[in-house]
Amino acid sequence: MTVLEILRSGVDRVRKPRGLRRQRDLLQNLAAPIGLLLVWEIAARAGLVNVRYFPAPSSIAETLGSLAASGELWSHTSVSLQRLAVGLVIGAVPGVVLGLLMGLYRPIRVTFDPLIAATYPIPKSAILPLILLIFGLGEASKIAMVAIGAFYPIAINSMAGTLEINRTHLDIAKNFGAGPWQTFRTVALPGAMPMILAGIKLGVGLSLILVVLAEMVGARSGLGYLVYYSWQIFAVQTMYAALIVIGILGFLFNVILTELERVVLPWRRP
Repeated sequence: MTVLEILRSGVDRVRKPRGLRRQRDLLQNLAAPIGLLLVWEIAARAGLVNVRYFPAPSSIAETLGSLAASGELWSHTSVSLQRLAVGLVIGAVPGVVLGLLMGLYRPIRVTFDPLIAATYPIPKSAILPLILLIFGLGEASKIAMVAIGAFYPIAINSMAGTLEINRTHLDIAKNFGAGPWQTFRTVALPGAMPMILAGIKLGVGLSLILVVLAEMVGARSGLGYLVYYSWQIFAVQTMYAALIVIGILGFLFNVILTELERVVLPWRRP
């Protein structure tokens, strides 16, 4: 056996257990929700729960299928995703930049850290009336809510990640004549990337909550509007169907960001 064949066999032995672990983890992730749905279905069919408020998952699945077939579900979902994407970009880019600058330069940190510490604990739902007053009932208010929800966790995590960078790396960059932009791009950004991605995960989850909340007020489209309108006309199956789609989106975002973390941070793979 050649050296190349030995190396290939060793790589295959490593990949197989890792692939098996990922399949096992996926099955474990699906086991809990599937088990809950089975218990819910049995309880609904046995009359243990009030089906007016807790309809059987099978009836919700039928409603979900009819909404998807009619195109109504895709229309509302695409509108929510567009608002979410635009708001995330508007909130995430300044959050990353400001967080890195706060971590690198003490004067900037001293200036902005009190402002972030004072405004971050304010419930974002409590400022929705103010956002509506400033931006109106159109798209701008929904996007602004998403941007606000994404900005804070991303900025705070970016700053924390930059502060965790070994000062030796910054000193080495300075000694080699790296300017502010080079230090920002080659040292601060890669060094803080694990915390930045963690902040993005938090920001995406919070932004999804806020876009649904904003769509319940003054909107005529979106998953939040679908939930609120279904509640108004007591279409419980439709309301549950929209909530399930929101949950699926949250799960998919987490999976996508986890895979992105595997690509961007290969050294952190187990």
